[in-house]
Amino acid sequence: MKINTKCVQAGYTPKNGEPRVLPIIQSTTYKYESSEQMGRLFDLEESGYFYTRLQNPTNDAVAAKIAALEGGVGAMLTSSGQAANFFAIFNICSAGDHLVSSAAIYGGTFNLIGVTLKKLGIDCTFVSPDATYEELCAAVKDNTKCFFAETISNPSLDVLDIEKFAKAAHDNGVPLIVDNTFPTPINCRPFEFGADIVTHSTTKYMDGHATSVGGVIVDGGKFDWTQNDKFPGLTTPDDSYHGITYTDSFGSAAYITKATTQLMRDLGSIAAPQNAFLLNLGLETLFLRVERHCSNAQKVAEFLEKNDMVSWVNYPGLPGNKYYDLAKKYMPNGTCGVISFGVKGGREAATKFMDSLKLAAIVTHVADARTCVLHPASTTHRQLNDEQLEAAGVNSDLIRLSVGIEDVEDIIEDIQQALEKAKA
Repeated sequence: MKINTKCVQAGYTPKNGEPRVLPIIQSTTYKYESSEQMGRLFDLEESGYFYTRLQNPTNDAVAAKIAALEGGVGAMLTSSGQAANFFAIFNICSAGDHLVSSAAIYGGTFNLIGVTLKKLGIDCTFVSPDATYEELCAAVKDNTKCFFAETISNPSLDVLDIEKFAKAAHDNGVPLIVDNTFPTPINCRPFEFGADIVTHSTTKYMDGHATSVGGVIVDGGKFDWTQNDKFPGLTTPDDSYHGITYTDSFGSAAYITKATTQLMRDLGSIAAPQNAFLLNLGLETLFLRVERHCSNAQKVAEFLEKNDMVSWVNYPGLPGNKYYDLAKKYMPNGTCGVISFGVKGGREAATKFMDSLKLAAIVTHVADARTCVLHPASTTHRQLNDEQLEAAGVNSDLIRLSVGIEDVEDIIEDIQQALEKAKA
């Protein structure tokens, strides 16, 4: 099936007489005829459901759909995108370990990696997304366990050279984890360029309607965890599961099986079945909405580029953009619906512009059907100092505009009238 069809059909195939629409299994527990059978489930000798904290049929169907869209061997839904990134890293990193991360990532993820994981004994070296192969390798230490980056960074819109990061990671015996939230698998499939694990905040384009917070981890299934001794959690017996070794028992799905049966069991950041159901509704129209988001954003970016009240515009789809060529390589059909730009007159003019918008709303959210706007330096990234803001590519005058799927002429008209008021 083509990816557009997978959005609608993948993950759930009803049998004769079963509901055509994916049902919500709103149950914490599942009944079995014998304790022996349930024991086999707990020993991972059989597949099945025994407690929704680990797995749920509704959640699993949606996870299977996303795995199909990304081209992975398996996936696990989480309660948020932050939980997905934490689980993705913590599944292979423990106290005393180290990772290499692009500095141009979402502010909350920057804080997760740079502050919270450090409290758990996991250190990080942040690098420029434009670092050379040699600079990436120089950041690696003996205890490095993974590389982490975003395909399109939020909100600086840097486009990742996936192949370069993947080569640096693989040449040093570690996997590349990529957050693919902004392009979605409709516009970019990181596994095809060497990434090993993909995460998403499904709260964004995948849900698409600002109804449900969620995340997902997708396992590409191609990384060889046994090539060195860096990943004992996957390649040596797990005493908490009667000595099972994930790479021996689950092969290419070892990573995602461990994440589900061990981390989700112990930390419990499971997605609610109701939220998974709503996410599935969003996924069914993802390919339609992403195309509209991108076409609208392209026209808005071109309008902003010509406006004398705008000091700069950053959108990978503009021919003069720094990342235009990389975007065409990795995302030939479009990037995302998010634009960043600056308004002449500094922070005061930017504030007046945002307060004058009528169609576009000032919200923390990004990447849903409605056009919205935000000033990241004073909101999502306010925990970062000036040096960290610069490293993350977030100027103090940066306005993040998430272009929705409304009629583009209405969006541009709203921006035009707000810019005129900001000039006054």
